[in-house]
Formats: sequence, C-alpha cells, structure tokens
Amino acid sequence: MILEFDNTAVAFEYKSDRELKKAHLLFSLIESPWITRAGSALTLQAIRWKLPITGIIKNTIFRQFCGGETLEEAALTADVLGKYGVGAILDYGVEGKATEEDFDRAVPEFIKAIDCAASRKNIPFISLKVTGFASFGLLEKKHSGAELSDEEKAAWQRVINRISTICEAAFQKQIKVLIDAEETWIQEGINELSDEMMMRFNRKTAIVYNTFQMYCHGTLPWLYAEIEKASTRGYILGAKLVRGAYMEKERKRAQEMGYPSPIQPNKEATDNDYNTGVAHCLQNLDKLALFIGTHNEKSCILAIQKMKELGIHNQHPHVFFSQLYGMSDNISFNLAHHQYNIAKYLPYGPVKDVVPYLLRRAEENTSVAGQTGRELSLLKKEIMRRKGH
Repeated sequence: MILEFDNTAVAFEYKSDRELKKAHLLFSLIESPWITRAGSALTLQAIRWKLPITGIIKNTIFRQFCGGETLEEAALTADVLGKYGVGAILDYGVEGKATEEDFDRAVPEFIKAIDCAASRKNIPFISLKVTGFASFGLLEKKHSGAELSDEEKAAWQRVINRISTICEAAFQKQIKVLIDAEETWIQEGINELSDEMMMRFNRKTAIVYNTFQMYCHGTLPWLYAEIEKASTRGYILGAKLVRGAYMEKERKRAQEMGYPSPIQPNKEATDNDYNTGVAHCLQNLDKLALFIGTHNEKSCILAIQKMKELGIHNQHPHVFFSQLYGMSDNISFNLAHHQYNIAKYLPYGPVKDVVPYLLRRAEENTSVAGQTGRELSLLKKEIMRRKGH
C-alpha cells in the first residue's frame, strides 16, 4: 500500500459534504491577501467596539481551526479524530493575558487538560506558551542577560513554579508537554526553563519537549548542542522541529533596531536545515524523542524515507508527525492511515480569546506560498469525487 498525500477519500473521510463545501468557501476567501488583511483589521476593531460578531467568527474560521470553546468540546473533536487514528494535542489557545492573577488562573486549566488527555488514548500531548504564564517584559529582560531586580527574581520563580506544576502533573499522568517557541528576543529564558524541566522529568522517557524553529540560521547547531548536552546530563531531549511562526515580525524588528536578522536568507536554507535536522534526530533516537511539526509534504516524505532506511518502525514511540487542526488533512489522515504516529494541534477556548490565534492561521495560509491553493485543490477534488466526476 503506497502512501499518497493526494488521497482525498482518506484525507476528508471525517468531513460531511456540507463541511467540505464550507471549508472550500473559507479557503477561497483566505486565498485573497487583501480580504484576509481587511477581515483581520475589521475583526479586531469589532471586538474592541464589542460588536456582536462572535457568532460569525464561530461558524466560519473558528470552526475550521479550533476544537471548541471548552475543554469538553475539544475532547469531543479529539474523539472524532481518534476514529481515524489521528491523535490530538490539547492547546488552550487563550493569549494576551498580562497579570499575575491571569497567569495563576491559567495553571488549573492546563491541569484539567492533562487529566482529560490521560482519560483518552488518542491525546498524547498538551501544548503551552510560556507567555501564558509570564509577562513579555520579564521574558525580554531574562533573555537580555541583565540582572533581575529582587521583585523580578521573585516573579521569575513564580513562572518556574507554574510551569513545574504543570510538568509534574503531566509526568504523573505520562502526558507529554510541548513548550512552544516564541520571538527570538524572549527565547533564552524559555530555553533555560525547558532544559530545567527536561532534566527533571525526561530521565526515562520524553515528557517535556522544547521547540526548535529552523527558520533561524542558528538553530541547527543549537539543536546538535542540545542533543549532546542532554546525553551528557543523562536525560532524553524532547525536540519539536518546526519551520517557524514569526518571520515577518523578526525581520521587521531586526531592521528597525539595526541588528542582523536571525532569519534564514531564503526558504531553501530553511528547508535544508529542517530536513537535515529531522534526519539527524532520526539517527539519534536513543538520545531524543522527535516531533516533526510540518505542513510540507516533501519534509514528511524525506522523514518517512529516512525511517525506512534506518529500520525505524512506523509507530516508534520517539517519532511523531503533526499538523494544525483544519489544515493539511491530506498529510495527517494519510499518515494515520499508514499507521504513523500523528497528532493534530487542537486549540480551544472562548471565541474572542482565541481570535489572535485564528488571525495568524488566516495570515499564514495567505503568506505561505501555495498553502491555500493546495487546500482548495484537494477540497475541490474530494467534492468532485463524491459527485462521481
């Protein structure tokens, strides 16, 4: 049986005819950059003015890219994915909180997600962003290496305690925790925190994963160094490899502040580092657990070929593929059909709180060359197949 990413019968088996048509309409709108930009601006303005647009968002872009407004709704969406061998990553998608009270309130939400994941076979991961538990300013200062004040040291300790509480709960239930990468100018504190959690909880198996953004030209050598550091210190590295999510923002800031851009000079360099990194990780599964986060079909094919070359079983516990919910179902469901470990990022939360996430997804589909066109052609192909054409 040959793995084919354009097998739409497998890719969209879980969608009804109506859902297929709605998805096709949505991606048709997203395909236009000016509609996406205008829609994003109007959405943010409408929310600021408290206009009643929540229902429109919920029935369109939210339903496409999110698992639900509550953990219970997300769990039901995960159950649907599970029927087709696709796992889920619970991602409490609320962003932009800023107070210590908000940060403290987030912790029990993630504990609930861990408990939910532990009650289901197809939810192996939860995901978190450290900016959900720490102020951006504190992370910025931590990254800079400047001496923290006593008050800031106490605040940083509270951040460590929050993340530690979540990782401890995950360790007890054997649920994996993906720590997302963020902007490069706040990343050092996140890396330090990730290393500390891996050293505590990854002694026998990978529970905590840090994220490596391969669109930064310094990431590949850092990945190599992290593999050796973990090996030397006696823990298993959790390595989530992605291309990256903040390219335009990173380049703009570097230009405005007059420092060299951390971003690769072109897409080819990013692709080369990504595929090289995945291949290197696959050769070192005794030292690490690999999470291949990509919507790039070629990268998935190269990873599969490398697994076969090295004799790595499709369901090796140290290899997971992943895509975002609502995107690249042709990759996810066909990988699952061939019994590879695959899990979809499944964000959830109140509609108005996950709008920043939703707008990034719309912009990503517009900016990534060929992404929306690929989604549209596959959806159209399946619609026509079901009509018997």
